[in-house]
Amino acid sequence: MFNFKTLMIKKGCALALPAMLGVFAAAPGASVAQELPEETPGQWAALGARVHGGYGAFIPLGVKIGLDAMQRLKARSRELSVLYYDNPKAPCACFADGVAIATTASFGQRSIILAAEAAPPGAAAVMIIRPRKGGAGLRYTIPMTSLPQLAKMNKELQPLQRHDAVMSAQGLFTVETVE
Repeated sequence: MFNFKTLMIKKGCALALPAMLGVFAAAPGASVAQELPEETPGQWAALGARVHGGYGAFIPLGVKIGLDAMQRLKARSRELSVLYYDNPKAPCACFADGVAIATTASFGQRSIILAAEAAPPGAAAVMIIRPRKGGAGLRYTIPMTSLPQLAKMNKELQPLQRHDAVMSAQGLFTVETVE
């Protein structure tokens, strides 16, 4: 059984979070949209496995993209929206779960949306990440050519090793500014 702590958010709602993951720690009445403590690779892997059911290389790539967007857009938790374009030829849309846990975007808050249109040819996924309040954002593209490298990581590495390999890898995605 998990040990849950309660975190109060601005509107006075309670949000139960697994304390065992060490994801958030805040005093009652604090806002979730604040600086979050930096997670360890083990915490990312545990959270990814809890949310997604496993921690293959696609999840940490989504985490890497989400963290990159937060840094570039100078955003805090819950301040970003994600429009996700999936490619039906890609093995799964796991990248979306990684971006969601890194940015705390969610379908329930309508801050992550799965586009009706598919990702363009040659892209495993495309994510448009922008401030929820509007303004310029970023377009992240994961090319299909990244999939063999990610598949090799999944085959040869354990979850924490996958995390480290993805975080240190270059060229797994491109990023450009969008208005």
